[in-house]
Amino acid sequence: MKVNGAQLITTLLERQGVRIVAGIPGGANLPLYDALHASRLRHVLARHEQGAGFIAQGMARATGTPAVCFGTSGPGATNLLTAIADAKLDSIPIVAITGQVPRVMIGTDAFQEIDTYGLTIPITKHNYLVRSATALLDVIPDAFRIATSGRAGPVVVDVPKDVQTETIEISTLPAPGTADPPPRYRHADLERATALINAARRPVVLAGAGVIASGACTELRRVAEIASIPVAVTLLGLGVMPADHPLFLGMVGMHAARCTNLVLEECDLLIALGIRFDDRATGKAEAFCPRAKILHVDIDASELGKIKPPFLAMEADAGAFLHALLPRIAVRPRHDWAQRLRHLRTAYALAMPGAHDPLQPYGIIRHTAALVDADCIVTSDVGQHQMWVAQAFPFARPRQWLTSGGLGTMGFGLPAAIGAALAEPERTVVCFTGDGSLLMNLQELATAAEEHVNVKIILLNNRHLGLVRQQQELFYGRRYHASRFHAEPDFAAIARGFGIVACDLGVENDPASTLAEALRHSGPCLINVPIAAEENVYPMVPPGAANRDMIDGGSDARICA
Repeated sequence: MKVNGAQLITTLLERQGVRIVAGIPGGANLPLYDALHASRLRHVLARHEQGAGFIAQGMARATGTPAVCFGTSGPGATNLLTAIADAKLDSIPIVAITGQVPRVMIGTDAFQEIDTYGLTIPITKHNYLVRSATALLDVIPDAFRIATSGRAGPVVVDVPKDVQTETIEISTLPAPGTADPPPRYRHADLERATALINAARRPVVLAGAGVIASGACTELRRVAEIASIPVAVTLLGLGVMPADHPLFLGMVGMHAARCTNLVLEECDLLIALGIRFDDRATGKAEAFCPRAKILHVDIDASELGKIKPPFLAMEADAGAFLHALLPRIAVRPRHDWAQRLRHLRTAYALAMPGAHDPLQPYGIIRHTAALVDADCIVTSDVGQHQMWVAQAFPFARPRQWLTSGGLGTMGFGLPAAIGAALAEPERTVVCFTGDGSLLMNLQELATAAEEHVNVKIILLNNRHLGLVRQQQELFYGRRYHASRFHAEPDFAAIARGFGIVACDLGVENDPASTLAEALRHSGPCLINVPIAAEENVYPMVPPGAANRDMIDGGSDARICA
């Protein structure tokens, strides 16, 4: 049969199981959009290419399957870069397909020409500049194979306009691209790991996004229960174990509960599964888990020993490791360790002031959690609200919590929530955001309204860049600069201007009832929650300090000149 390059792309995407594509058309990818007319693909028109990239991320993070976004050449491609880089740092499988100027014009500084291939080398697992329509038969399946193999991540496919219009004759289509088998661990290493765990008196599991990516949360819980091992998580590991599980310690690091960081101070074996020892989790790396041997299991060999030297390192899929460990692990009650954990939890529990007041940070999060279904999805932007949610929302399952971890991208939350709602339309999606973050991709309110997605935007509005203001207060002698928004938009009115139902809890006589009514609304809804600018998120590890040196809002909060 005869097809052109654009038609071949849409056909191959359909064969990969792609149902929804987010993007924006432009001159260099119009042939691809023309091919969508005869395709079964559903296109979602974003209002900015960064929004399209984060919509794809929301779909991929919510489902664990690769998602696709489109952009045109030049500014269309550069607008995608932040979303691509974000996916790289958080190991999210997306395929970004960009238009490019015709082959003969490459290198001539043509209108909207940019070196997409060169720009994306450091922020992708792999990228392609496609030189012929025939090459697409190999490139598209291979892009999906690479995006999903080993440590997942983004792949860019840059397709010149004349490659999209080039007609070729094909007789068969290639098989869809699938992930390569994970690396095989050494049996001797498994036996050593088993012996380490069985012999430990005070072991702790630190689980990250790699456990969720491997689909191994059930196996992790069984190992923990058999061996009486408490489980802490990184920011992106929230959801690997229900928050109410007796062995669950919560998040580690800069804004963890003090008791969680102190447990890791005292452990004698750290079982690190699918983590990369990010500085926000470890604090001062050389002071992290000072008494512990480290067993580090990760699918990416480059992470082993990069930050913390392990006693034993295993290049392995976390799920394969846990599955093999289950029949070998010894039943150990570890009564002394359990008693010590109870003491630390009681003495250094996380304080959540205002948890009963929906006009307070912890209160709005706890009230929302009580009102939404347990199978909801939660996204956030980046800042104080992100940390309050990580501390206070009772996550119960994997892929319930979608946030920007490594890159820390403000503007992530709303488009990611749209993507999650498109991929999982039967679930309510709650997006916690701040006013600074929401302004970064405010235009995607139009996409939310147009698609009528079931997204509830809860805006913790302090009229500041809150975490910037907090650090200026604590570590820069209260020299506040560029952290206050002197123009204070009426976000509820703005949302209504996009056709979205909105309310402002600050002017309601019964904010709890208004919140409940808004969350019951069938489509997108924005809920403005005014909070005091002086509200800080505690505890906090000062930048560069060890996790044991956390400060809180009391007498140990220090002001640095």
